[in-house]
Amino acid sequence: MTDRPTDLSSFPSFRPGRRSLLSARKFALMASVVAGLGVAVYGFGPSGGPANVFSTPAHAQVNNEVSKVQQPIGFADIVERVKPSVISVKVNINEKVAKDDGDDDLPFQPGSPMERFFRRFGGPDFPRGGHRVITGQGSGFFISADGYAVTNNHVVDGASKVEVTADDGKIYKAKVIGTDARTDLALIKVEGGSNFPFAKLADGKPRIGDWVLAVGNPFGLGGTVTAGIVSAMGRDIGNGPYDDFIQIDAPVNKGNSGGPAFNTAGDVVGVNTAIYSPSGGSVGIAFSIPSATVKSVVAQLKDKGSVSRGWIGVQIQPVTQDIADSLGLKKAEGALVAEPQKDGPASKAGIESGDVITKVNGETVKDARELARTIGGLAPGTAVKLDVLHKGEDKVVNLTLGQLPNQVEAKAEESDNGNTSPRGTDVPKLGLTVAPAGSVAGAGKEGVVVTDVDPKSAAADRGFKEGDVILEVAGKTVANAGDVREAINAARNDNKNSVLMRVKTGGQSRFVAVPLAKG
Repeated sequence: MTDRPTDLSSFPSFRPGRRSLLSARKFALMASVVAGLGVAVYGFGPSGGPANVFSTPAHAQVNNEVSKVQQPIGFADIVERVKPSVISVKVNINEKVAKDDGDDDLPFQPGSPMERFFRRFGGPDFPRGGHRVITGQGSGFFISADGYAVTNNHVVDGASKVEVTADDGKIYKAKVIGTDARTDLALIKVEGGSNFPFAKLADGKPRIGDWVLAVGNPFGLGGTVTAGIVSAMGRDIGNGPYDDFIQIDAPVNKGNSGGPAFNTAGDVVGVNTAIYSPSGGSVGIAFSIPSATVKSVVAQLKDKGSVSRGWIGVQIQPVTQDIADSLGLKKAEGALVAEPQKDGPASKAGIESGDVITKVNGETVKDARELARTIGGLAPGTAVKLDVLHKGEDKVVNLTLGQLPNQVEAKAEESDNGNTSPRGTDVPKLGLTVAPAGSVAGAGKEGVVVTDVDPKSAAADRGFKEGDVILEVAGKTVANAGDVREAINAARNDNKNSVLMRVKTGGQSRFVAVPLAKG
């Protein structure tokens, strides 16, 4: 039997009279025992009918308190307070259409009755060349009474016209103040008002399991509220180096982009920006940009219309457990420098390939993404102190941050591994065949180029492919197969379980830990 509070409010009234068969004291004792079993207990009223024993004012007060506790907790009070700050965003985007797209793709003949029917009742506007106007919809929210509002970059990117619809149904024009593609945030200014209801960005991070409310404009249905919890923190969805998303399970759909995720205090903990959905609809996995990121980006967009980020000029990668073992690290933490960029701040400060950055200004760097976010959150020109593991020894490097270029390009050299490529020399137990890079057209002059990979080998499992150039093995530069074998044998003699190689694919360098076969 399930224990549950007894609902006392269902009992009829009882007024003790002379016809009561039990004394008040005995009856109260019996009533308390039976009530504990969840059974209604009745006495006899003056007229001989059944009567509830719990009818005194004190018990009535208890009844009210029990009823209050049993009522389900809702979000109506929070929604009533925060919903007016949320807006629906509608944009027009001009898209050029080539004239020779012609009529081949049209479902109906130009000027036919069916085409006129579709135009009249909301069908697509079939282009004839020139340009067409695409209409998009999203969400956003006011962050100040004078009309500044936040939305997603992908909502307003390329927009020729922006309109917002407030919660009260009023429509306003808006202009884009600034955008940041790297975090997918945009700041717009709504015109025509000076006392808009606005939301506050949360100061702290939510916890996994906290309630969140998503408010927005899914499928054009403005003012929609959904509820869920924080499912995870720090998600990387491959959107860029600054990924640090909050995962929520509040239903988010097309049109919710740019809308807020509120906590139960009514503060914005995140901006909804993406969903994971094989079907295209909500499956309970949505991603929000944390409020701390929103604050930082929006402040710069409001001040100068763009975002400037710190830059140290390195290609970095995570420290896997295999890499940590190869470097003698106790934990798989920090950011491994695959290659410092020429004339960048890190290169000028003496940071080299194979160094592991473990701290920034005394704060531990958990992984490569955290380093990117930390450095990117600092202003260019800021002096920073980096703790670095350099060739097995700890050292401190001081440098001044540069400014992250708007577009960092790494051009890959063209590789021609056709008839001009030599057969190469096998590297036993790794499943690789290599040749000096200088002997292979397009491979450059440094290192050895991979000319063949055994598909069943450990190297293949680690992503090696024909055309890759091995620059270093176990921290030593290599120029031929003999250098590779020598470095591998030295690693075996040091009882290493894997050997660390610096590999160049196109214009990008990375470190790969390859397990060493025994014997």
